[in-house]
Amino acid sequence: MEMTLLLILLFSAQLASGVLSATFTFKNNCRRPVWPGTLSGRGTPQLPTTGFQLDIGESQTITTPPNWSGRFWARTHCRNATANGKFICRTADCASGQLECNGAGGIPPATLIEFTLAGAGNQDFYDVSNVDGYNIPVSVTPQGSGLSCESTSCSSDINRVCPPELSVKGKRGKTTLACRSACEAFNHDPKYCCTGAFASPQSCPPTNYSMIFKNACPQAYSYAYDDRTSTFTCGTGADYLITFCP
Repeated sequence: MEMTLLLILLFSAQLASGVLSATFTFKNNCRRPVWPGTLSGRGTPQLPTTGFQLDIGESQTITTPPNWSGRFWARTHCRNATANGKFICRTADCASGQLECNGAGGIPPATLIEFTLAGAGNQDFYDVSNVDGYNIPVSVTPQGSGLSCESTSCSSDINRVCPPELSVKGKRGKTTLACRSACEAFNHDPKYCCTGAFASPQSCPPTNYSMIFKNACPQAYSYAYDDRTSTFTCGTGADYLITFCP
């Protein structure tokens, strides 16, 4: 009885403050399997799974704790290496050697989905980001009764327009598997990374390279100071559908 009462009081307190857990549903609309990864941030706990496989057409649901913050991404072209048995991916690998990422992030280039739940003004903040490059199309769709929150996406195949100097090629050097950011491709040059003397919106405007990403995916972050058109908010209590290859 005491434990039941405690749970009721805890739920009631969360409901009164508008802070509830969120449910994320991941769906794979791609023509091949993908291996999503999860990484918690801002001191929030890691989720029950930090990496899993999604076959073609498959969905999986994860529930996050209140006030959770972190990111999701999809690894592609993954396999178990026959020599050492380690799990490896050609794009966005988290280098854990396992299906689970275990607190490691995706190695760029990777299309990122970023969330802060119950942030400033008790709002959820979310975005799709190509700041670390791009490997796969993705969309984020808020779900829930009584909510009118915007979806965001990067649904274009940027790999098709990726210039050679940014391209990550497949084994035979013909197919572009991912598109690097100029920051990564040019040895973290400050003018492309918005660091050092370029660490402000005034000193780090869009570049010809970041505009490739922006023109293809207007809603997604294309470089560090792309907040105005790329950050979205929703009232707490929403759930979210994340679709790979929407």
